[in-house]
Amino acid sequence: MSQAPRILVFTGDGKGKTTAALGMALRAAGHRMKVAIIQFVKADADVGEVRALANNPQIEITQTGLGFLPSPADPRWAAHCAAAEAGLRKAAESIEAARHDMVILDEVCFAVARGLLKEADLVAVLRRARPGMILVLTGRGATEGLIALADTVTEMRCVKHALQNGVSAQKGVEL
Repeated sequence: MSQAPRILVFTGDGKGKTTAALGMALRAAGHRMKVAIIQFVKADADVGEVRALANNPQIEITQTGLGFLPSPADPRWAAHCAAAEAGLRKAAESIEAARHDMVILDEVCFAVARGLLKEADLVAVLRRARPGMILVLTGRGATEGLIALADTVTEMRCVKHALQNGVSAQKGVEL
């Protein structure tokens, strides 16, 4: 087993960051590994991954977000920050309890990039991971500090997206 936790980052403006992380969760579950997924920002319990994983004993998924972010000047901003901080506390609990082999922090890079969380606070939590634990961070705008900390970073780049041409989000693709 590795002497350090494995840290992967999926970032960029293209589709597929969460999808890649969910694929890793499925792969890990196939090996009887325990997986915790904590979704930052997201708040829709009717999305496919939440429904599909609801009865999977290997994978625990929790949404801690409040949905689309308002401007920092909006009075609702503080509630979004509090929700992100609650997600980080949940992540710390999952990492420290060592009940999971993989912990996925979905949209945490976006939460840091937008100022909901401090990069230093997230890094402090990640550094508590035991050797061999797999940590997966997703979201647009991964900071230089998170990129430097990770040992694998993939940037999804949008070349073309149906939403740009007025195609609505579709179940099984975006939902």
